[in-house]
Amino acid sequence: MGLTTSLNNAVSGLHVNQDALAVLSRNISNAGTPGYHKQSLNIIDYNSANSTYGRTAGINRAFNTSLQTYYTRQVSDTATSSVQANYLDRLQGVMGKPGSAGSLDTLFGKLQNSLQTLATSPDDYTARGQAVQTAQDMASNLNRLSNSVQDLRRETEGQIAVDVESLNGLLSSLQDVNSRMLDLGTGDASRAALADQRDRLVSSVSELIDVQADYRPNGTVALMTRSGVGIIDGAVSVFSFDSAGSLAATSQFDTDPSKTKTGKLTLTTPSGLKVDLVEHSVIQGGELGGLLTLRDKTLVEAQSQLDEIAGNLAQAFSTVQTPGTAIPNGYSSNTTNVAPGNDLMLKVKVGGVEQTVKIVNTKQPNVDYRDASGNRVIGVDMASGDAAVVSQLTAAFASTANGPSLGVTVTANAGQLDFTGAGTTQVTGLTKRSTSTGLQGQGLALNLFVDSDNGAFTNDLDGNPPQKLGFAARISINNAVLADNSLMVRAQAGQTLGDAARPNMMIDQLNSMQFVGGGNPASDKGQFQLSGKLGDIIGQVIGFQGSSTQKVLTQSSDRQLALDTIVQQMGVEYGVNVDEEMARLMDLQNSYSANAQVVGVVKELLTALLNAV
Repeated sequence: MGLTTSLNNAVSGLHVNQDALAVLSRNISNAGTPGYHKQSLNIIDYNSANSTYGRTAGINRAFNTSLQTYYTRQVSDTATSSVQANYLDRLQGVMGKPGSAGSLDTLFGKLQNSLQTLATSPDDYTARGQAVQTAQDMASNLNRLSNSVQDLRRETEGQIAVDVESLNGLLSSLQDVNSRMLDLGTGDASRAALADQRDRLVSSVSELIDVQADYRPNGTVALMTRSGVGIIDGAVSVFSFDSAGSLAATSQFDTDPSKTKTGKLTLTTPSGLKVDLVEHSVIQGGELGGLLTLRDKTLVEAQSQLDEIAGNLAQAFSTVQTPGTAIPNGYSSNTTNVAPGNDLMLKVKVGGVEQTVKIVNTKQPNVDYRDASGNRVIGVDMASGDAAVVSQLTAAFASTANGPSLGVTVTANAGQLDFTGAGTTQVTGLTKRSTSTGLQGQGLALNLFVDSDNGAFTNDLDGNPPQKLGFAARISINNAVLADNSLMVRAQAGQTLGDAARPNMMIDQLNSMQFVGGGNPASDKGQFQLSGKLGDIIGQVIGFQGSSTQKVLTQSSDRQLALDTIVQQMGVEYGVNVDEEMARLMDLQNSYSANAQVVGVVKELLTALLNAV
């Protein structure tokens, strides 16, 4: 090997040492920098005619595509659980724990106790006043809970707007990084720094929405949602959110854009195509996915459960139960005072098996289903005339869509409905359940809990929206009862205050009336179905909210633990080990010293040769 070759090899070694020191310096200085991926120098052997020596060929950046993909998904899932756990934990704090002061079950127990005291001493002014007060406390608490649920929904709407703004900023920054990655003049060190920034941006995006990242060989990245909608690939899509303003209980999402009353989240692609992300269920994770689920499902169900309690509470006091009249082979009842939402409870025995058929007064078409308790529910417009009512009921009883044909014959005359059985079908009972709209002269039932403007609650299904929707926010005590608590006892004008019939009726209906919530289970899939007496339903709501919160909290904790595990693994693969880098520095110092010594020796030899010439 000639002197020139030796000199070239040594100088090449010095250059490699210099590049390696630069990489090592960056690693050590960024050892604590979040998102930094350790770097290493790529050294290749260069073969010439006379020798072989090392040369640098760029920088290797620690990166594991599979690990990065898993991390991105886990970030999104953890963000979803985290935001849901936060809101549900706050909701549970508002609802209160079972038995705590101010919780629904505690207030309901106080209402029952006050009615028991009233039944014992109906002529006691204090007992009557206490009964009215506990009823008012129950209504006020339902108002408070409903308002709290809507406050949380309004908060989600506001946070969605903030997240959309952040998301657009992140995507714009990611697009800039992609553009710079395509610049072939960018140095290796700069490209590694850009890749770090790229991964940090992808992680931040995944906290907001669920994404799949496609890392390209040129260093750029393409993003799409897990549902397959492209977000960034060459060009970037833009998110927009049109807030609905202040949400109320009646402000709910509808797949029909003309009917929806919540904020609209859309995506505009580079080609100008607009996609309604909520209508098409595009976003399935991330903080935005969690917020949308809270706004449109979780908190809406909580409101629905409060409305069920409020509606059942009003009906327990105001429902007039009138037994049907026995006729040959059946029972008969008139439809007088059967307001929209009121019903007839028909008992039918088919082949020895008894079942209950609930006939609801409603104009809604095609109401025929089995509720959560297994009872059949049929909707009939009782104001449509005798012939139309008979036609509707006959068709429903003959239908086998929701069980076997009932085989019940229906006839009507001037609003009087006769239900008779034949063959193996027997009509074994009939009860009309109407709403008392007054305070005296309509039996023992009392229109104690009322709707807006002191209106009666009949559970009208035909309104827009139905009367029960948001009723928990509107329920109040009848103004006349607040002004005169003797109405808690006097069912008739001039009745003695010592008569306990009305208080006993209230107690009996609270303890015996059966309610079923949720409507048609088939159309409310995934919604918790309430059924039972009012006390049972209150317990079910509190239990459901508690278990739902605990489930989400546990899920959030589990997902955070899984994310921490991935982060630790990434730290092992991507992180800088300072001890290893310092050991590497010693090697580089020795290598530098050896190459420098070779350069010095060659220099001396060349000097000696030149002097000898």
